[in-house]
Amino acid sequence: MTTVSVVTPSGKGGADVELPGEIFGAKVNIPLIHQVVVAQEAAARQGTHATKTRGEVRGGGKKPYRQKGTGRARQGSLRAPQYAGGGTVHGPVPRSYEQRTPKKMKAAALRGALSDRTSHGRLAVVSAFVEDGEPSTAGALTVLRTAVGEAGPRLQRPVLVVLTADDEVARKSLRNIPRVRVLDTGQLNTYDVLASDHVVFTQAALAEFVARTGGGELVTVDKPAAKPKPKPKAAAEDGEDAAKPATRAAKPKAAAEDAEAPAAKPKAAAEDTDDAEVPAAKPAKAPASRARKTATASATQSAEDSGGDDAPAVVEQRSSGTSGKSASSGSGAAQKEEEE
Repeated sequence: MTTVSVVTPSGKGGADVELPGEIFGAKVNIPLIHQVVVAQEAAARQGTHATKTRGEVRGGGKKPYRQKGTGRARQGSLRAPQYAGGGTVHGPVPRSYEQRTPKKMKAAALRGALSDRTSHGRLAVVSAFVEDGEPSTAGALTVLRTAVGEAGPRLQRPVLVVLTADDEVARKSLRNIPRVRVLDTGQLNTYDVLASDHVVFTQAALAEFVARTGGGELVTVDKPAAKPKPKPKAAAEDGEDAAKPATRAAKPKAAAEDAEAPAAKPKAAAEDTDDAEVPAAKPAKAPASRARKTATASATQSAEDSGGDDAPAVVEQRSSGTSGKSASSGSGAAQKEEEE
């Protein structure tokens, strides 16, 4: 669906009109349009052409000369076709050139022609050509130039204007303008649309034409009036715009804090490594126990060297799981017995 802005005589922006797609957005069938235009032009012929035969031409009642003896060809009348002023052979006679064209073909061709003008931006709508009730050719021409888009004082291209049957003021205002053809909505046809570069409807004529062709009611869209913005509100908006960079600046700061957060992880990892080093200190006791074992082993060896009978008893006590202290006391008792 195409939307067209309505041109007003005052020059101010009017409402927008939605053109029905089934009328102004139809498919363009060029052979159909050609057939309808040829039939329309043929129907416009009067067909009153006629000529006179040798029986209808005045004169020629007497034979020009005798039948024989002259050495010339025989002739019966001076109004024969071979004589000047004579009758015409097989000349045109009055006839009708009208061709039978169905109504649906005519309607389809008209929709195609209007759709072609709409697709090329050559269809306009005006609210009225004259504001006052009196005809004005200058005012109507100004509105027409605005609708068509020409800046010159005269129209350079032919324009078709479609009015309602009762709009006499606009008709009188446009009838003397060169290259302007005015038609009623009931007289709109394919040939006149194609013979004009621009088609201009009045808003009332467009609504009547759409209703006549079965397109329904014309949809008008009012433009919302522009509301001026108060200054305090604009200042507040400027304050909000100024606050936006601050929030944007705060985001990098938060990003920096997030970036610092991973730096704490190595510290935690270091603490985990310290905890992992704590079990490593336990094996340090192993050398002490080994030293005690070596000391006890040396003591037993010395005991064996000193007295062979007591050595098995000491070895048995060590193997039974007694402490090193009792073992040492046992060895001392053995020494005292030997002294005695």
